Amino acid sequence: MKYFLTIPVLLMQGLLALVLALILLPNSGSAADRDRIEAFLEVTGFDVALDSIALSASSAPNMLGLEPGDFGEAWIRLSHQVFDTDEMHDLALQILEKTLDEQALIHASEFYASSLGQRLVAAENAAHMIEEDAVVQDAGRRIISDLVRDGAERLGILKRMGSAIDASDTGIKAVQQIQLRFLMAARDAGVIDLELGVDGLKALLKAQEGDLRLAMQASSLAGSAYTYQSFSDQDLLDYVVALEHPLMQNVYELLNAVQYEITANRFELLASRLSELADGQDI
Repeated sequence: MKYFLTIPVLLMQGLLALVLALILLPNSGSAADRDRIEAFLEVTGFDVALDSIALSASSAPNMLGLEPGDFGEAWIRLSHQVFDTDEMHDLALQILEKTLDEQALIHASEFYASSLGQRLVAAENAAHMIEEDAVVQDAGRRIISDLVRDGAERLGILKRMGSAIDASDTGIKAVQQIQLRFLMAARDAGVIDLELGVDGLKALLKAQEGDLRLAMQASSLAGSAYTYQSFSDQDLLDYVVALEHPLMQNVYELLNAVQYEITANRFELLASRLSELADGQDI
């Protein structure tokens, strides 16, 4: 949560206590459920992760072999409409109200409300909202290079963290599904001519899976190296152990699924509306 960087410590602790108290209230109906999930999103930093989905809009034209500038200024207006943070937030709440386990919610919230947890959330929030991903990747790769050169144990900890965050290895399939849904929606909207059908496109994506996996692993490792550079090896090891707990694994599997579904949903909607830009309509 970004306010942890600016609010005085005593006030920060008071706000955090209120958030955690709300999470730990007994379940008393749907309204309370939503309030507690809102508090959960805030204390874990997942609310900022959801907002950062909007930054991925810039990659959409690249999937079509285009650049955002090819659509003119209307692209900015359209992407802001489609990647509306309030709407994405509401979609997440709708899904989590039906799927988030009570015990898992409490377990994850208590960890992220700890001193280490809140330092991690502050660092993750800051990294999520950096618009130029190349900045993060370049800096992260330099850090990784130094770790490799020094034979540092930290590199193994970062790799273990990546495995814990996506233990079910759904990231590859999720990205492929996002690409598939986006391209199919763009085809159906008449934005692109796509000779391949669904099966053909799936086969093409499958053929590229090895390269995509390596690229995602390298990107994740560089991103983690950059995000957690101010943390000690012991801090990161403690975090990895927390991530590997079965309840935290349940939470991450669900949150990953929610983030992927919302991303796919927004990209699909974006593709269906790209024809408005091609037709020069006022959006």
